[in-house]
Amino acid sequence: MADLSTSYLGLKLRNPIIAASSGLTNSVDDIKEFEQNGAGAVVLKSIFEEEIRRELEKNLGDMQMDTFTYPETMDYYDNYAEDDTLTNYLRLIREAKQVVNIPIIASINCVTADKWPYYAETLQDAGADALELNVFVMPSDFEKTSDENEKVYFDIVKEVKKLVKIPVSLKISYYSSSLGSFIQKLSKTEVDGLVLFNRFYSPDIDINKLDLLSTNVTSTPLELPISLRWIGIMYNRVECDLAASTGIHDGTAIVKQVLAGANVVQIASAFYKNGKGIIKDMLNDLSTWMDSKGFKSLADFRGKMSNEKAKNPAAYERMQFMKYFSGKGL
Repeated sequence: MADLSTSYLGLKLRNPIIAASSGLTNSVDDIKEFEQNGAGAVVLKSIFEEEIRRELEKNLGDMQMDTFTYPETMDYYDNYAEDDTLTNYLRLIREAKQVVNIPIIASINCVTADKWPYYAETLQDAGADALELNVFVMPSDFEKTSDENEKVYFDIVKEVKKLVKIPVSLKISYYSSSLGSFIQKLSKTEVDGLVLFNRFYSPDIDINKLDLLSTNVTSTPLELPISLRWIGIMYNRVECDLAASTGIHDGTAIVKQVLAGANVVQIASAFYKNGKGIIKDMLNDLSTWMDSKGFKSLADFRGKMSNEKAKNPAAYERMQFMKYFSGKGL
């Protein structure tokens, strides 16, 4: 039997499948089901920075809201937030740690390094094995330069790492004018891992109701190349672990990401579409493929098809389709 175990953020995982932060990781029962179906670790549903700040300010008797709040966060408050959200999140960590043996990774969705970072220490004290910082800075503020946007990531890592000893990963987007250099610089901070990439809601327009709405809430296998390209390019060029996210819907996709250089994969949409039981199918596919190739462990083939080692490394960097549109059609 192939050895599917791996290391991520200094944690020993029985396999590379991590249940990504989502509504499916928001209860002890769900977390237990993920463990029973074979997941290597679970990232809890993210708690919003604005949510932390709002509740902390309320507890301090300061009801003034800061000016920088995302619309979807306010929608979350209107529909789901409770007065004891932070208390419930800490309780979820404590109770999950009592009933499962796989690592529990807390998650904070953040946009600044102000006011909230010391709350990260309470997540550590509650028993979280690691902390994932999901940073989503959209480069849509015309008053900010690219350097100012990217500085936010470094500030957040710096402030959080001052307060916690548990491993910290950073989940980022691919919106950057110099993404390779940016990822490399982030890896040289005290961050223990990088997750490529977080996923934004995709806007759409209802032409009948003249309404703006979201579409493609869950990913599809067609989105796999986004992270696959950058995992392959950044393998052995970073000083931390790499986790691949988005578009991973079967065991074949996991094989591809490990071949590109990923330590682990994070999955959510496939569980929404097919249930948690698909983990067993994915692991079986991974193990069967490894046996067919004679690989005993993930380390035997991790990065084997990365930009560094592939026979055709230019494929990772080529942006155009000259080969296919040279007069011969597809």
